[in-house]
Amino acid sequence: MDTQTAQPAPDAAVTATGFAVQVDAVRKSFGAVAALRGVSLEVRPGQVYGVLGPNGAGKTTLLRILLGLVRPDDGSVRVLGRAPGSPQALRRIGALIETPAFVPHLSGRTNLQVLARARGLRDAEVDRVLEVVELQHRGGDRFSGYSLGMGQRLGVAAALLGDPALLILDEPTNGLDPEGVATMRTLIRDLGRSGTTVLLSSHLLGEVQQICDRVVVIDRGLVIADDTVSAIRDRPGTTALDIWATPLETAGQVLADLTVELVGEGEDRHWHLETAPDDVPGLVRALVAAGVDVHEIRRERQTLEGVFFALTAHQDEQEES
Repeated sequence: MDTQTAQPAPDAAVTATGFAVQVDAVRKSFGAVAALRGVSLEVRPGQVYGVLGPNGAGKTTLLRILLGLVRPDDGSVRVLGRAPGSPQALRRIGALIETPAFVPHLSGRTNLQVLARARGLRDAEVDRVLEVVELQHRGGDRFSGYSLGMGQRLGVAAALLGDPALLILDEPTNGLDPEGVATMRTLIRDLGRSGTTVLLSSHLLGEVQQICDRVVVIDRGLVIADDTVSAIRDRPGTTALDIWATPLETAGQVLADLTVELVGEGEDRHWHLETAPDDVPGLVRALVAAGVDVHEIRRERQTLEGVFFALTAHQDEQEES
């Protein structure tokens, strides 16, 4: 999808620091509940940066702090080189936090026109963002007649008004069908390529894996991982293997001490197992030593989703121990 936007002009304050977003040791509690417990992260301009975590991890609180909607108890925050919530920062930020709110009896286009005119933007900007989210043919319909997915796309269109340098999206694919999810994925990728910095919170980890350059994983208010998507997927852990070997039964005896499963049919029958990556060479040697012919081994790289669940489960065990 072509977003039809020019690359955002460099911001002097961002150029000086090298970061679009800086969060340092931020803490925030609501009564006895600690939402954030010393969160730190840095986002470079033009990155598509995923903010991940289980429900209640503190993700939405963090995004609200970046917008100046919530004040941290401790720590420092700079957004586009400025204090969060400052007029200078807000002019260059677009945001969709939770469910977008529009006037039901007004059309999608009119809702956007109200927002655009309040910011001194021309109606042509409304037409541009409607086209970006592929609602140009439904812009004249009342918002009350929009599906959940259409409403979500209109919310993204509102966030894109004014060609922001930083776009903050909380669950932007909520309510979208598979085609809509694919469209949103392409849109966010294109925005990143055009130079827009995107902070994305989503429970669809498969989409995050395809979209984001870097992710931070937050659990119970703590950062438990912050790295590129590729590096997160390559963290030490288990690896899935598919082994084609004969005799099949002998191979199964060698692998019996592992969690192993016989899968496939006919000539494609093979063993599927999970083991530590460092154990793979030893497994191959053991199979060969037992007189097994190893025809093929396929290693399945860890998914972001798999690593995420492993990380958050480990964090739960640490908290309970």
